[in-house]
Amino acid sequence: MSFNSNDQMLELFIHETSEQLEKLEQSIIDVEATGGYTSETINEIFRIMHTIKGSSAMMLFNNISTIAHSIEDLFYFIREKNPKNIDDSSLCDVVLEGLDFIKIEIEKIKNGDSPNGDEKVLKEKIKKYLEKLKIENNVIETVEKKKEEVKQYYVGPSKSIKTTKNNTFQVIVHFQEGCEMENIRAFAIVHNLKEITEELKYIPEDITDNDDSVELIKENGFRIEFKTDKSYKDIEHLFMEVAFIDKLDIKQLEVKEESKDSDDNKDQKETIGNETPQDKLANSNKGSQGKSLISVNVEKLDNLMDLVGEIVIAEAMVTENPDLKGLTLDNFNKAARQLKKITSELQDMVMSIRMVPIAPTFFKMNRIVRDMSKKLKKEVTLKLIGEDTEVDKNIIEHIGDPLMHIIRNSIDHGIEDTEERASRSKSLIGTVTLEAKNAGSEVLIIIKDDGKGLNKEKILKKAAENGILNKAPEEMTDKEIYNLIFLPGFSTKEAVTEFSGRGVGMDVVIKSIEKIGGSIQVDSKPGIGTTMVLKIPLTLAIIDGINIRVGKSIYTVPTTSIQESFRPKEDEIFRDTEGNEMIMIRGKCYSILRLHEIYNVKSATKLIHEGILVMIEDEIHPVCLLADELIGEQQVVVKALPSYITKINNIKGISGCTLLGDGSISLILDISALID
Repeated sequence: MSFNSNDQMLELFIHETSEQLEKLEQSIIDVEATGGYTSETINEIFRIMHTIKGSSAMMLFNNISTIAHSIEDLFYFIREKNPKNIDDSSLCDVVLEGLDFIKIEIEKIKNGDSPNGDEKVLKEKIKKYLEKLKIENNVIETVEKKKEEVKQYYVGPSKSIKTTKNNTFQVIVHFQEGCEMENIRAFAIVHNLKEITEELKYIPEDITDNDDSVELIKENGFRIEFKTDKSYKDIEHLFMEVAFIDKLDIKQLEVKEESKDSDDNKDQKETIGNETPQDKLANSNKGSQGKSLISVNVEKLDNLMDLVGEIVIAEAMVTENPDLKGLTLDNFNKAARQLKKITSELQDMVMSIRMVPIAPTFFKMNRIVRDMSKKLKKEVTLKLIGEDTEVDKNIIEHIGDPLMHIIRNSIDHGIEDTEERASRSKSLIGTVTLEAKNAGSEVLIIIKDDGKGLNKEKILKKAAENGILNKAPEEMTDKEIYNLIFLPGFSTKEAVTEFSGRGVGMDVVIKSIEKIGGSIQVDSKPGIGTTMVLKIPLTLAIIDGINIRVGKSIYTVPTTSIQESFRPKEDEIFRDTEGNEMIMIRGKCYSILRLHEIYNVKSATKLIHEGILVMIEDEIHPVCLLADELIGEQQVVVKALPSYITKINNIKGISGCTLLGDGSISLILDISALID
């Protein structure tokens, strides 16, 4: 097999196994929420484990295959014997432990390492659990005999055992349009069939070494002919395990054993186009999604987004070219407006392609809540709201860990234990609410718990002890006090037991969120609960900004951070007791930041009343930036700062840069960092 086809197979294996694991984990969480395994859930877990067993064996990841096989055996017993004496909680623990093992091995594969985890202990644990289940349900002997039959069907007999090949089947498989890598999927089918037959032919033959085989399979389908001792229904069931099938045509060409199954087959094998079981399979797989969805490599979308960014820059270079200043060009302006409209629509379309629902990230938190509840012996439920909200894929990848950390702290140190909740006449079951909603060009993610809340006095005391209290306590608002927990060095191990403990690692959380241009604010009510709001951008690629001039330098301020801009009067400016410049606006005082001093810009306006003040805020601390001039609003393409600049430690408050229409470079201000 060629190197390229191996790469494709690995990509397919990782993608589809990861999806199946996520689906399986959510099924287990649902079981615990609803209080029991339904026949649908049992069949789904059995099918997923059977699929993972086969695909991992094909990729020679034997430890993954072994664990999947063990869980498959367990659920075969549950499915066939329907035992009554099952502890749902312990069964969930066993399955999730197996799932975690596979997930760890998949992460190793993603990182280019060998999946070398030792499966022996876990395999033995699952085996003992199955044996215990058999003893409790008094079905040991009959199940053991049946188990051997199942192994012959799914694992395939040893080559030393001779099996009869009485039945000949011809199968034509048509994959769903847009599923991609049809040749690799065909190879997976061949691999699975080799477990039940040694006489196998298929067209096209060179499915892994010839790229043209993809087009042949798309056009004519994948044709297979083989002999086996399995029945028509067995073969039909085997092909039902294959993903992304659009149409399936199964014919039994030769039947040597007459049975009820074979009688059924005589009626089924010639009824192509009627409502046969294989047609039902085809119809269930088909649907609207098969024709409307297509998988695209994320790197291609990233490159497409970069190209759109370059188009935005080029459009600005054309329409704002300095050579056009002072000229009256009606036709040009008309064409420029049309170009801007098309560019904007193209950008919106590419953005919509990159947008993915936040649901999978939210669903993963179910597992965190479940594990923490069992570990701490607390009853906690997770409530999800707005999980269909969409965010750029690159943003999604950065918010999982911060969410996980916040929710862990909410359960560990926010939600009280059952006795304490009872003494406060609160519901014995604590609730953590996770909500997402759109807010213009941003998404708000709200994490709320009904725990004991934050203790202001203890937060102030701890901040004072750690030397990070930068303001007199009596001058601080509640929100300013609560936000002290995000400062580096705030928490100690002692703090975990002294109060809610949300300070543990929260400086790392806020850094992760700020890295993607987001912010966090926290509010709390003692005895009622705590709410944290994450404000994150829809995308990192293109933002709306206001360009300002300071001397000969141009800076871009994200529009979402600007409250207002105005030309101040000289008598409105004063200094506080520490000599800091302030301005009074509508009865409130605001600090003034001189960008020309922060970044050592020459030839900038020194007198505040001769410049423009731009009021910005990061939810907590509004300040006013002094600029020489407002240039105007523009969509800007965010470019990363060169490494030789980011290595300079004293460069702060800059999140990136962009290219302006006249070819000059503007630095994009990081408002949170600038205010800090």
